[in-house]
Amino acid sequence: MRITVVGDLLLDVDINGAATRLSPDAPVPVVDVADIRRRAGGAGLVATVLARDGHSVSLVTAVSDDDGASHLRRALAGVEVLAGAPLAPTPTKTRVRIGTHPVVRFDQGCAPAPIPTITGKMLAAIASAEVIVVADYGRGITANQAIRSALADAAFRVPVVWDPHPAGSKPVPGVAAVTPNLSEALAAANAGGLELARAEAERAGRHLMRTWQCNAVLVTKGEDGAVLLEESAVTSIPAPPTTVVDPCGAGDRLAGSLAVYLGLGLALPQAAARAVEDASGFLARGGAAALAEAPQQSPAVERDELPHAHAGHHHPDGPQLAKAIRGSGGTVVATGGCFDLLHAGHARTLAAARSMGDCLIVCLNSDESVSRLKGKHRPIVSVEDRAELLLALECVDAVVIFGEDTPAACLQDIRPDIWVKGGDYVPDELPEAQVMAAWGGRCVTVPFQPARSTSGLAAALAKVG
Repeated sequence: MRITVVGDLLLDVDINGAATRLSPDAPVPVVDVADIRRRAGGAGLVATVLARDGHSVSLVTAVSDDDGASHLRRALAGVEVLAGAPLAPTPTKTRVRIGTHPVVRFDQGCAPAPIPTITGKMLAAIASAEVIVVADYGRGITANQAIRSALADAAFRVPVVWDPHPAGSKPVPGVAAVTPNLSEALAAANAGGLELARAEAERAGRHLMRTWQCNAVLVTKGEDGAVLLEESAVTSIPAPPTTVVDPCGAGDRLAGSLAVYLGLGLALPQAAARAVEDASGFLARGGAAALAEAPQQSPAVERDELPHAHAGHHHPDGPQLAKAIRGSGGTVVATGGCFDLLHAGHARTLAAARSMGDCLIVCLNSDESVSRLKGKHRPIVSVEDRAELLLALECVDAVVIFGEDTPAACLQDIRPDIWVKGGDYVPDELPEAQVMAAWGGRCVTVPFQPARSTSGLAAALAKVG
């Protein structure tokens, strides 16, 4: 799904450590820092989560040219960033944690900023989107009149989900849903002249529907779930019981999921219920902190925990496997080819590719594709058998069959971090390099295996026959 995220970009920094003593200068704990992790926050978090889900994501935002911005660009690998200049430093939120317990947070550059410049590409990304998420963090993107006009036009064509901020702009009329949390909804309603008690989420939502002229308001209430207000209906949505260590990012996960489900054609109540479930699951897996850029090698994933493809089908297990690996912070590796007669050269290349990450997905040419590339006498082995043989190798975790002449569409579905080819190629000159660059992936080559080829093996077999 082609998704455009519009909103303000933040840099979140997690300083994690342990405290076993007090400072001699003052009665405060001394934190021995174990690691420092950085991630994209605000609209960047929404975009990151959706990209890891396998969607094609464009982020319309503002990016500075300071050190914080360089960290953000690395964290946003896989997301198309379309940015204007904000004329302000990168807003940064630094959290210090002892174990899993937050101790203090430092905010830098988070005051309101001048409205950034807007480019034609930014407006085009809004106009061409199938789904739009607005993540307003009060930094000025949604105050730009050109952006607002583009969003208002889009609201008549595609689902637009708007996650508001107390310091942000009023949503444009006609959006599919606005997703304030309870405190934001009450504050906005009270600012509009109402005096509401904390439990009056429904009255607050009704008031905001009229004020913002939106189709629905989904008021989130943490562990109490959410309440969905539509024109003639109120739906209470319970949240699954969840052990929450850090609630950061739940609203971003919910808004992104809600937009996706609406884009798939689900009715609002069903889409909202699934979005609440997604947000709860996101928190159960560690929330936004689990997405931070780790300073060490990504964790290994046990092979037995991974789903496998079924031979003979262009089966979604490949993309699902890639999504699962990315969600756990791992590295997805892919390679491709005909693999007509499996030989030692293939095995060595596949083993080398698997060693580069946490899973290996093979993009396998269909019988028709092999015939077009190699001639009508090929393939020698059917695609069903070729896939089965590949899956029998310990180093192969999934096979995805494609019928085109190139694996470009297959790669778009999988979005691997690394694409591996054997031979004397220059990685950047591989045909797949441009495709991989779209989400920040890279191409790698492994040494060519001399005197080992399908043609040579076929010739040897012919002599035996």
